[in-house]
Amino acid sequence: MAGHFQATPGGGASVALDEVEVAILRSLAVQLLELIGPGDQPVEGEDPLAALFAEGPSEPPADPALARLFPEAYGDEDKELREASAEFRRFTENDLRTRKREDALAVVRSLDALSPAADSGAVLTLTPDECHHWLGSLNDLRLTIGTRLEVSDEDEGKDGSLYRLPDSDPRKPMVMAYLWLGALQETLVETLMPD
Repeated sequence: MAGHFQATPGGGASVALDEVEVAILRSLAVQLLELIGPGDQPVEGEDPLAALFAEGPSEPPADPALARLFPEAYGDEDKELREASAEFRRFTENDLRTRKREDALAVVRSLDALSPAADSGAVLTLTPDECHHWLGSLNDLRLTIGTRLEVSDEDEGKDGSLYRLPDSDPRKPMVMAYLWLGALQETLVETLMPD
């Protein structure tokens, strides 16, 4: 999976993807959407402004991957910090979930809009706005997979254990996806950096 983003005129980016890469990216983005959840749907007849001020959860998610996507704002060292984190979460988590859903949906939609080339691949071209959605979603995917794999800072180094997994290790496919997503994310960031 050697596709890397390249800058396009106007501040966008493009990457060549084969059918397998498209399928993997789409599947991961859909799984991320399922993990994040559908969100609160407005009730018919409800004031739309009321939804803007709806309170979210005050407790961190029990699922470690969701807890990584929606971390504590101030830590939990003492009671005051726990209370401040709960208050912050209550008023920000719903918006953060919405943004993460929008990012993942942008990935799915852009992949669904691809027209395969004759050699069973395609070139994905993103606008600057789509690039930002993709960056957010690639980051969320890496955080989720990294949490599921229990990746530590030491594992990410060039001599880390992620690079030395035997092919027989059942984690190997997810590790390969994790590393590939990291390369995509890195090259997308590079395309957005000013010269």
